[in-house]
Amino acid sequence: QVQLVESGGGLVQPGGSLRLSCGASGIIFSTHVMGWYRQAPGKQRELVATITSLGSTNYSDSVKGRFTISRDNAKNTVYLQMNSLKPDDTAVYYCNRKGVTWNWGQGTQVTVSS
Repeated sequence: QVQLVESGGGLVQPGGSLRLSCGASGIIFSTHVMGWYRQAPGKQRELVATITSLGSTNYSDSVKGRFTISRDNAKNTVYLQMNSLKPDDTAVYYCNRKGVTWNWGQGTQVTVSS
């Protein structure tokens, strides 16, 4: 059974940075396109960044130039480096594969506030 465990969230001031991590088990991690999603209060979950097995990346317009997704296939882990954070980035962040998703993990809360 697939298990996804996100960590690294917290409270940060506008302009600050955070690095999120997501460990995966129960899958052949390296073969999947992985993504970071987020869900803000009252809004639908959105996909903000993806990375292929070979490291090609893609970003939503809302985070392009500020967020960087990366992966370590040997550690079954995907990361999201978030810089220049804005209050609009406040959300619960989740990782999952792109497309047909597995069961969701618990997510990690990111709050951007002064």
